[in-house]
Amino acid sequence: MKYLFVLYDRPEGESPEPGSDEWMETLGAYQAADAAMVEAGVMIDCAPLQSVETATTVRIRNGETLLTDGPAAEIKEQLGGYALVDCANLDEALKWAATIPAVLHGSVEVRPILEIPS
Repeated sequence: MKYLFVLYDRPEGESPEPGSDEWMETLGAYQAADAAMVEAGVMIDCAPLQSVETATTVRIRNGETLLTDGPAAEIKEQLGGYALVDCANLDEALKWAATIPAVLHGSVEVRPILEIPS
């Protein structure tokens, strides 16, 4: 079954500066988690997202397209990335989610993909 891991991490401004020792250590931890999932054959795709300032939210209300700079929801933690995995069951997906460094300062939301028959 496919699961989407939605990665939430520290609020903007609380993350380590790119290039700092902490940033490099965190990057290495993410790369190790990704490599382990690839090695196990569960990883389908994953990617970090650019900062929240780059987001644009699109809504249509009463036939009018509304564009808003920024994310769709204001939350303390920032949406930092995703991973799409294919696991035998939820227990396996939760095991892999727990290996992602975002769990140390934020959270990883695990959501099953709704499979629609064609």
